Amino acid sequence: MSGPPASSPREESFRAPPAPPQPANTLVPGLSQTEAARRLAEHGHNEIQREQTRSPWGVLLGQFRSPMIALLLGAGGVSALLAEYADAVAIGAIVVLNALIGFLQEYKAEQALLALRSMTAPRARVMRDGYAVQLPSAEVVPGDVLLLEAGDVVAADARLMEAHALATNEAALTGESVPVDKAARAVAADAPLARRSDTVFLGTAVTRGTGMAEVTATGMGTELGKIAHLLASTSDTETPLEQRLAKVTRTLLVACLAIVVLVAALGLWRGNGWLTVLLSSISLAVAAVPEGLPAVVTTALALGVRRMAARHALVRRLQAVETLGSTTVVCTDKTGTLTTGTMEVREVWGDNSHAILFASAACCDASLGPDGKEGTGDPTELALLRAALTRGIRREELERERPRVAVRPFDSETKRMSILRADGVLYVKGALEVLLPRCRSATVSASRAAHELASRGLRVLAVARGEGPEEENLELLGLVGMADPPRPEAVEAVAAARAAGVRTVMITGDSAETAQAIGRELGILQPGEDVAERIHARATAADKLRIVRSWKERGEVVAMTGDGVNDAPALREAHIGIAMGRTGTEVTREAADLVLTDDNFATIITAIREGRAIYENIRKTLVYLLVGNVGELTLMLAASLVGLPLPLVPLQLLWINLVTDSLPALALVMDPARTELLARPPRKPDEPMLGHAQWRYILMVGTLEALLVLGVFIWADPARDLERARALAFCTLVFAELLRAFAARSSTRLYWEVGPLTNKPLLGIVVFSVVLQGVLYLLPPARELFGLGAMRPWELGLAFALGFLPVTVLETSKRVRRRKALHSQSGAC
Repeated sequence: MSGPPASSPREESFRAPPAPPQPANTLVPGLSQTEAARRLAEHGHNEIQREQTRSPWGVLLGQFRSPMIALLLGAGGVSALLAEYADAVAIGAIVVLNALIGFLQEYKAEQALLALRSMTAPRARVMRDGYAVQLPSAEVVPGDVLLLEAGDVVAADARLMEAHALATNEAALTGESVPVDKAARAVAADAPLARRSDTVFLGTAVTRGTGMAEVTATGMGTELGKIAHLLASTSDTETPLEQRLAKVTRTLLVACLAIVVLVAALGLWRGNGWLTVLLSSISLAVAAVPEGLPAVVTTALALGVRRMAARHALVRRLQAVETLGSTTVVCTDKTGTLTTGTMEVREVWGDNSHAILFASAACCDASLGPDGKEGTGDPTELALLRAALTRGIRREELERERPRVAVRPFDSETKRMSILRADGVLYVKGALEVLLPRCRSATVSASRAAHELASRGLRVLAVARGEGPEEENLELLGLVGMADPPRPEAVEAVAAARAAGVRTVMITGDSAETAQAIGRELGILQPGEDVAERIHARATAADKLRIVRSWKERGEVVAMTGDGVNDAPALREAHIGIAMGRTGTEVTREAADLVLTDDNFATIITAIREGRAIYENIRKTLVYLLVGNVGELTLMLAASLVGLPLPLVPLQLLWINLVTDSLPALALVMDPARTELLARPPRKPDEPMLGHAQWRYILMVGTLEALLVLGVFIWADPARDLERARALAFCTLVFAELLRAFAARSSTRLYWEVGPLTNKPLLGIVVFSVVLQGVLYLLPPARELFGLGAMRPWELGLAFALGFLPVTVLETSKRVRRRKALHSQSGAC
């Protein structure tokens, strides 16, 4: 093995490595079993109250809370009361089918989340009646004496009685990525959580050393429990999609009621009977409601869920996928989300980096696993060993060739560690300000280098060596700068978010220097930008919640990501909470709408693109459906106003809405995402689902279809043969709406430019529906059920040819608008 020249062994006695401290002793007997039982009855079990998982019935009932579903149920109920049982059954089938699709998707997500659960500290070692015993962590009570060692998960909040080189990882609680040194020396009671070095906290992990601590709080009285209490002050936020669809539904409801009242009043004024008036009203109500909309929205979101699952994202709420498409601000935790969550040597300062890494490995207690990545021990030492391994330096070989003779463990008082090996060389690492006075070759340049490394957010460790057991007259070899490095894919993801007009805001428990350094490296903080706007350091759980609420109050659509318990309240408060599946705590995953199973920030950007595509597909499909509804309403209203019989009966209208419209609509939401979706800014939070341009298009095209079908109905002479006239009008409207689906795929590009084969389901559904419509006229039972008169083949062909008129007008108008745009551009040039 390569390394610095070995010194000759010295002929003197060396101090043997000190035995590991044994905190369990007869001087601290702990509680008696009787007293422990009494306190358990008084304080309750040491458990964090988990949010109740939704039962299957709760998930199912949640599918019926949309205004559109309420509107459909109302229409179905009225149909049943009026003995229009076919209509009632058809509407009921829509509602049930929509509920089952939503239930299956959300219940599957709930079950997957349960599979991710893991207990934070299933067992604990405590002193009882003078003996060390192991018991379920739920049975730990205030006053118990915890025995701690590396690898333990702390079972309760406890004040240290003894600490020997003890350090804990508190990232899940405070967001601090570096292990925190602990000591039995008391600190101020009002010290920040991250600075309470005399206390260990529930759910944190012991990374090195041993200790003994008296439990001061359990369960909901712990710091972790206080954060769980914060969750009660947050509320689930209605998603932008839910808000927009609710607004559209209210508009449809008002319009439907107004038209029904108008037609009913006209009918009664003309002296029509109550049955005729009721039939007209039901027909109009059926025509006004896009029955297929709930199924279309649910299918669009379910498809997004499936695509997201393939990209390592578990969606707990269907609407969460679309919400990401509306996101304007992503507030993200740093540790484990933007960064890898593991320490890494970023820079080595000194004349001989090989000698620096050799000495670092020689002064370590941690051990790497066979893969050279994972290991056991202090994260800082693991980072040093991984860096040394890149130079061919293996601690296992070092221990064989130069076994240790004496050890001084790291201590928060001395801030250094040293190991004397059999070659007579003493290897030392620690804080530079501690080592410099002990070095014979101390230089000002080392201090300047340390300051420069620290200013870039690196944790600086000095490395030295000497001869003999005393830590004096050392040779300073150099400095090692370490940090939790950014994920490579996170840099690209932050840039993609910026290009998409989405602001990334870092919220972390780390120091301001570390946070700003990582923020600049990731591209979150650009030159000239306000640091306070983009970076929030030393943030507590309450701070994170306040920051999310502040962005929401400014009208932004906020996503919050995190993995620690201290992130959970902010995740719940945000429009969409995103938890890490691998490193995330159970509390965090339960508070989230989306769980990233690969803990990859880049997956969020993929989800934003998916969300924008889903919104675009839902909007164009909604426009397609409403054009049909407006056409049907206008047709029925115009016929009533001029005194004609109803051109269509309720069952025919239901057939159009459920089969002719809904099947192509289900295919329209499958349109692939356009590549330019991330190249434009996000939608404004107050932008309606349907703006003036969409409503103008709906009214114009709907009126065109209504006039076409009304003309066919009048031409067929309903006074002579009403059933034949209805059959011809029915068939013309069906073909017109089916063929119009081809033009609905894009408002600017022609169908052939979009690509007929890029949405094969739509092509297949239109062909299938055309054939199915023809079959209705061939089967006598179907003709009788739908009240259809006999049609000759040429009349069926005529209806199909007339059905091409709306789609032809729409495709031609696209060409005209494009030519006008080109002409205006050339004129401007």
